[in-house]
Amino acid sequence: MQELDLLILGAGWTATFLIPLLQARRLSFGATTRDGRKVAGASTLAWSFDSEEDSANVEQNQFSRLPLAKYVLITFPLQGHGQSSKIVNGYEKVHGKKLDSIGFIQLGSTGIWQIAQKTTWVSRRSPYDKENGRAIAEDELLGLGGCVLNLAGLWGGQRQPKNWVERVAKTKEDVRAKKSLHMIHGLDVARAIVAVVGNWEAAKGQRWMLTDGFVYDWWSLIAGWADVKNEGSDEADRQPLPQAQWVHELIREEKIWALPRSMEALGRCYFGREFWDVFELTPLKARI
Repeated sequence: MQELDLLILGAGWTATFLIPLLQARRLSFGATTRDGRKVAGASTLAWSFDSEEDSANVEQNQFSRLPLAKYVLITFPLQGHGQSSKIVNGYEKVHGKKLDSIGFIQLGSTGIWQIAQKTTWVSRRSPYDKENGRAIAEDELLGLGGCVLNLAGLWGGQRQPKNWVERVAKTKEDVRAKKSLHMIHGLDVARAIVAVVGNWEAAKGQRWMLTDGFVYDWWSLIAGWADVKNEGSDEADRQPLPQAQWVHELIREEKIWALPRSMEALGRCYFGREFWDVFELTPLKARI
């Protein structure tokens, strides 16, 4: 059986950026989807993780259909105790004897740090919600020598933050509650994954916080996107979004001289530089 560089379990949105990069770097890969559809022009294997399967027969369990790879990327969320060990142990029982070691990478969310913190600045080493189901599964994977990339808000392609405003801030009070925002572009997620594969010694057993290095002020963004609904129309007829009007009302009410607000006013601010420093990379798509 051909030994792949990377196996992507769950080739979704992230894979639309990752697969072209793997191809450009001449890294071999395989990928799975629930229905076996093509992703970024690449064929995938129809496969989905069954957390309830309890087959002791290595030749017939769900992992026996997966190709051999040096690294396995898990893109879908695992929850609670047991799921990470099921994937790691199940895959290694099938393929482990054919490789000295297999590196497992889990994509997670920076949402695990959305708890009360003692300081404004939050890093990958800060306290996180250990009762969170995803955090529990991630901790389990880390204990097995894997790597976790906790991703900030994802954007790129069809995911454009300026189109989210009317959904996330329907009222003035919604706008008032908006503080910091942290993002990462799909291309930079892909670059980070490739960097992990290329420097596994630095990555293994580590939880990394992945942002583009910016702390965005929601009010600044909303104000800057005031005419997002008017693109293509006559400038003389343009009207700002109600959300942008509310921002300007709020900065008068709260006596803010200018945007963006201070880091202290924004509350939770992620220190997202460490990954890029360690792996000697610079985000390509910083600043939304």
